[in-house]
Amino acid sequence: MSQIVLVTGASSEIGAATASALAGSGHIAYAGIDPAVVHPTEPNVRGPRLRLISLDVADQRSVSTAVSDILKEAGRIDAVVHAVGPVPLGPLESFTPYQLAQIYDAHVLTTQRVNRSVLPQMRDRQEGLLVWLVPMNHKAAGTPYLALHSEAVTMIDHLAASYARELTEFGVETTIVLPDFLVPETGPRVRTVHPDDAETVQAYEGRYPGLVRRVDSKLAGQALTGTDVARTAQAIAALVDSPKGTRPLRIAPGRPSGGSDQGAVW
Repeated sequence: MSQIVLVTGASSEIGAATASALAGSGHIAYAGIDPAVVHPTEPNVRGPRLRLISLDVADQRSVSTAVSDILKEAGRIDAVVHAVGPVPLGPLESFTPYQLAQIYDAHVLTTQRVNRSVLPQMRDRQEGLLVWLVPMNHKAAGTPYLALHSEAVTMIDHLAASYARELTEFGVETTIVLPDFLVPETGPRVRTVHPDDAETVQAYEGRYPGLVRRVDSKLAGQALTGTDVARTAQAIAALVDSPKGTRPLRIAPGRPSGGSDQGAVW
């Protein structure tokens, strides 16, 4: 049966590939394109099964409007694919409290806005799937200057697992997809957030010269490749294809047996 799927981060390469893979598998994919992104990556499949929709997950009005429009047109939303936010890069001290709020918003509050909009109709129907992208190597980001990325993605992982436990009696399933890369984009496409406090950054650079360049090299080396993109997108499409009750809590595309965790979630 064709599923109605909302992909929230279709402005990113992996989000666009996921929307395309879903449409190519026979599902109807609503590809959420952030209007604030100047040069978004758009899905490369066209036709009635792939529909672009304006979606700024940082704006509750935009989220509510997009979800309402999908429900009016399609009648339901069967699955949501949550994307990964940008990568904060720099000394912890040099990020202002306002920036921290923005970073956690981009990674965590965005998913909450979408969930609160789509879950009521999923709970009413006792059907639904939440898919969360969580880079498998995110804990390695706890190294200097990448700690905020690690913290934000770890919070997403915990939030997803908590939703899995709390939604199980409503018939709504959760799967955490663990791609084998550190950050959600490729090479120069890696979206980074740099500190506003340049003076503090300079103080750290004086003590740790060249560290920013080394971290930049690490990001470039551990970003996803075209193969990673395709493999992860196809894994998500296969997950949506899977019958209810067979979807694991965690899968790791490219790992033996998918690296899945079939254990109970409660």
